[in-house]
Order: sequence, then structure tokens, then C-alpha cells
Amino acid sequence: MDIVKTRAEVRAALNRTTGRVGLAATMGALHDGHVAVTRAARAESDFLVASLFVNPAQFEGADDFQTYPRPFERDMDIFEREGVDLVWAPPVEEVYPDGFETYVEPGPISHRLEGEYRPGHFRGVATVVAKLFNVIRPNVAVFGQKDWQQTRVIDALIRDFDFDIEMPVVPTVRNGEGLALSSRNRLLSDDQSLAAAIVYRALKSAADAYESGERDAPTLRELVASTLAAEPRCRTEYVSAAHAFTLDELDRAAEPMVISCAAYVGRVRLIDNMVFGVDLYGAEAS
Repeated sequence: MDIVKTRAEVRAALNRTTGRVGLAATMGALHDGHVAVTRAARAESDFLVASLFVNPAQFEGADDFQTYPRPFERDMDIFEREGVDLVWAPPVEEVYPDGFETYVEPGPISHRLEGEYRPGHFRGVATVVAKLFNVIRPNVAVFGQKDWQQTRVIDALIRDFDFDIEMPVVPTVRNGEGLALSSRNRLLSDDQSLAAAIVYRALKSAADAYESGERDAPTLRELVASTLAAEPRCRTEYVSAAHAFTLDELDRAAEPMVISCAAYVGRVRLIDNMVFGVDLYGAEAS
């Protein structure tokens, strides 16, 4: 496995390869969710590139950016174990050199939910992903379900900018209590981690109601909201029951659908979702 920092080194390595190029794009602090993405990308490619870049353009403030975990050596060990061929780990100035001033502004699908509470976030995501696609030129790029809205933004980016890239989405990986794995989870105390499991239970309450025949979308949203409200250490930001691909809020629950929410436990922001009627990589979500 080679580890490089510059665009020129990435392109030189790719010029020596043949076959399908895969991309697993990460910000590091890897967990089993990243491993699932990397394994799917490995299975779909002949030459696998992993990127590790903590993107300042998608953080809300300097504190959040500075406190993001960066266990570099551990991440490299995981990439090597999973069969990554090339890791691109650029410094900030390689991605955003002096004079950089052009950003990708995603469309309306980025303005709701996460976009409402994290203005500018998806602008940063779309810009850095466009740069990754341009430098690496993958045939396939794999992303995770946990960031469902992000996958919709990237799907639109691929479509609108004519990238010839396949984008499988792998199901969310969870811990034993159902908490969706996230690099920021390590910032939770043990008590907070237990409290954070309410997010999964809240979504599961709505999923169970839907599977039992409930089709009133406001009722499903209220089930999530009331379950979250029962945990005093949890502060809810939003709850949504929307069309899975447009993210338009539903009045009547119907597939394809995504039920999602965002909430804080302590200072850690948690997002999660469940999708219905969508085929994910290796599993059909339910």
C-alpha cells in the first residue's frame, strides 16, 4: 500500500494501473462503517484508492474542525488490512491552495434537513468530492447510508456534472445498542453513549409502526419526536419522513421513503435514518 500527499503522485500511481478504479472517501478516524464501505469498494474494483482528508470546508467552526479525531497510524493499519492499494492523504493546502475560490453549490436537495441546520456543509462536501472525482477518476465510489442526504447530494453531483461513476450505498453499521457508528461517537462518555441509543430506538418505533400498517407520515414523525423527547439528555434538531430520493416531506408514508433525525447528546451531534423500498449494496433496507 502506497501513501501519497499530492495530486501528481495520485495521477502517477493511477497511470501505472489497469482495470476498474474504486474510491473509498473518508475523513479518517475509521470505524466498522468505514470498513464496510472500503470492503464494498474493494469488491467492485481492481485498484482501490482511499482518501483521508479532514475537509475544513464542511465544518461549522474551527473548534469542530480542530477536535475531529485524527488517529493517522491506526487508520493506515486498517486501510492496509482491507487491501487498499493507494491512500491519498493530502494536506489542506494541496486541496485548497492559495487563491482557491471556486466552490460547487449543490441544489435544493441540500437546503433542507442537514442543510438547514448546517449551512454551507454540503457546499463543502460537494466541492471536495468533485475534486476527489477529478483527481482520482474512479469507476466506482462507495458511500454509507448513515449520511443518506449526503448520498443524494453526491448522486446529483454525479448526474449533473456527467461523472461516469457508479455509486453503491452500503447499509449503516451499528453497535450492540443500535447506535449508528460515527467517528464522533468516541467523544461520548459511557453514559452519553447509552443515552445516544435513543436515536435508534426512536427510528425503530416509527419503522415498526410503518411495518404494522401505519401510513400517516405526521404520526411517524411524532413517534420519533416523542421517543427522543423521553430521553432528557437528548436535544432534538429535526425529524423527517420524506421521499427517499427527493427528500420531499410526505403526508402519506409510501416507498421509497426515508425516516431520519438529528439530535444532540452532550456536545455530540448524531444523525441517523432508516430507508424503505431502497436497495442498498449487499442488502435490501427495510
